[in-house]
Amino acid sequence: MKLYNTIGILILVISFSCQKKTEKTPSETLAYISTEINDQKGYDEESYPLGLFTKEYYQQEADFAQKKIQELNAIEKDRLSESDQISLDLHLFTLQEKVDHYKFESYLNPLLSDAGFHNDLIYQVKPLTNQDQVKKYITTLQAIPQFVDQHIVLLREGLSKGISQPKVIFKGYESSYSKHIVDTIENSFFYSPFKKLPIDLTNTQKDSIRLVVKQILTDSVIPQFKKIKTFFETEYLPNTRKQIGVSKIPKGAAYYQNRINYYTTSTQYNAEKIHTIGLKEVARIKKEMLAIIKETNFKGSFSEFISFLRTDQQFYAKTGDELLKEARNICKKVDAQLPRFFKTLPRKPYGVAPVPDAIAPKYTSGRYVGSDQDTEPGYYWVNTHNLSSRPLYTLPALSVHEAVPGHHLQGSLNNELGDSIPQFRKDLYLSAYGEGWALYTEYLAEEMGIYTNSYEQFGKLTYEMWRACRLVVDTGIHAKDWSRDQVIDFLSTNTALSLHEINTETDRYIAWPGQALSYKIGELKIRELRVLAQEELKDKFDIREFHETILEQGTVTLPILEKRIIDYINYKKEKY
Repeated sequence: MKLYNTIGILILVISFSCQKKTEKTPSETLAYISTEINDQKGYDEESYPLGLFTKEYYQQEADFAQKKIQELNAIEKDRLSESDQISLDLHLFTLQEKVDHYKFESYLNPLLSDAGFHNDLIYQVKPLTNQDQVKKYITTLQAIPQFVDQHIVLLREGLSKGISQPKVIFKGYESSYSKHIVDTIENSFFYSPFKKLPIDLTNTQKDSIRLVVKQILTDSVIPQFKKIKTFFETEYLPNTRKQIGVSKIPKGAAYYQNRINYYTTSTQYNAEKIHTIGLKEVARIKKEMLAIIKETNFKGSFSEFISFLRTDQQFYAKTGDELLKEARNICKKVDAQLPRFFKTLPRKPYGVAPVPDAIAPKYTSGRYVGSDQDTEPGYYWVNTHNLSSRPLYTLPALSVHEAVPGHHLQGSLNNELGDSIPQFRKDLYLSAYGEGWALYTEYLAEEMGIYTNSYEQFGKLTYEMWRACRLVVDTGIHAKDWSRDQVIDFLSTNTALSLHEINTETDRYIAWPGQALSYKIGELKIRELRVLAQEELKDKFDIREFHETILEQGTVTLPILEKRIIDYINYKKEKY
């Protein structure tokens, strides 16, 4: 009996010892949960090449995210490395967004004023350089009917619940689908990659592929855009909401605060605070703009100077090619300045190209389109549509924002982070960080000597004013019941944006609550942190080190960024 008890005790001791040895460290637990999160797909990619978009899928995603949030919160964060702590915080932030996306039923409203689920298909159209890409693209085309049907189901439910976009933003929206309803297949934007197929294919193979694709476009793709047209014009637009503020939809006020939290990556702001910050910034920038007008010896009021900028032909390119050449010239000037300001530069190059005609009428003046493929560059898209609304004096600010040292530099460095940074962080984009950084680079370009005259300086200020005005009008629309005319009047009075841009931007703010706040809030935080570092470090401040600290861990929230800069300041103080 004693022997039996002794053996039993030994077994328990050994078992306990083994359990202790196999217990995961906080870092290992994080890595395990991170793998589960990254591997979670929720659907079979072969069955849904363009993704799954159903109410059941979004609920499944939210339930999974909530479970992982609980598991992550149980990890002893203090025992993690700095990089792992950042990964933990970013997982919590992005998982919470999935929970909120389902909670507020945002998935029922997959439209913006200049975009939408159907416009997302355009980004599938890329050059085809090998046979695998050809096969994948054909599979994508075949999946379009499924993709469209799923989204129409969601939009119908959104309409029934009052969760939709306001009708006022859809003026001219028919261009987003009508251009894809063509009589000649070769004129379809979706056919364009097949005009130049991989060189390793024989002519017979190329002819066969084109024949198959033409049939798919005829039977599936073009009819789907006809279906979209019918749905929007006979069902959606006649029944969508009239009031423009998101606070007017069910749970709208809570949803807007949630969007503020998400797009500023912080819980320290509310609509009233942001509105006040915006008005203060507008007043500051207006003072600087008036000083520049004085420098130009212009005789007239602020509004008359704005009218002069909007109408004088010296400020506008005569052709799309001229606009593109000027953008490329600016970009090359900036390229030469980068080593003075950055320790690490991206390997990937970028091109400057026009916004595709299919989306140009409702598109912004320019945008960066990145790529995670090693064989493809990033692109700075310049809008050559409606040249009278694309002033040259704002082109330097636009170019540094979208290309380098703005989105291309930051985004490419993010993708090129080393193996110690998990892939989800390389793929992550948060507006407060990414757009805040890009707006900060417009300010940085002044130190680089990119603005060559008073008009370009004014262009830089009008872009900064534009982002400051966003703080005022976004909160005005969604928390203070501003009308569309109030927004247009405020932007017209305080910025030199063309009237075309003012209208498209106004519709964007109406359709995308909170996103426009991220630019200025992020930029203000970066500039605040730079001032802090310069004041604390004085002659020990190194601009290249400061930028390296901002960029070397990739996309982060503003609270994480602030902690990193404070840690950098303390490290430099202790070292010297």
